[in-house]
Amino acid sequence: MADGQSEQAQARFSPASSPETHFSWLRTRMSIERTLMSSVRTATALIAFGFTLFQFLNQVNRMPGAEPARHPEAARYLGLVLIAAGIIGLVISIWEYRSMVRYLWRPEFRSVAGVDKMPWRPPTQTISFILVLAGIFAFCAVLLRL
Repeated sequence: MADGQSEQAQARFSPASSPETHFSWLRTRMSIERTLMSSVRTATALIAFGFTLFQFLNQVNRMPGAEPARHPEAARYLGLVLIAAGIIGLVISIWEYRSMVRYLWRPEFRSVAGVDKMPWRPPTQTISFILVLAGIFAFCAVLLRL
């Protein structure tokens, strides 16, 4: 791209700093947080349901008088799939979250943000990383039957 075109594109996408654009930037930032929190809830449900399903059906198979399951490993596999889906979905959500935050903190949006540095460190990302670790632990526990 020629220099004239890049300058024109830069001017076109360079937002003017005003209260409206600042609050629009804040709304966008908060919507990204809400999206990550929604992913955390979904991943928590998938991981917990997968682990609980495995534990419950494993205990049912051990009950005296219960007929042996036709496919005794099916509960374990289903639990592993649900846990893995929760972990993978959350990792993808974290990656998307981080890329959107980096986009919002690009130099051309700093004037709209109202600050020069990235001061906003919400706990959602930290909780997401902790949940990924807990999911990996649950996956290993089901896989190794701990």
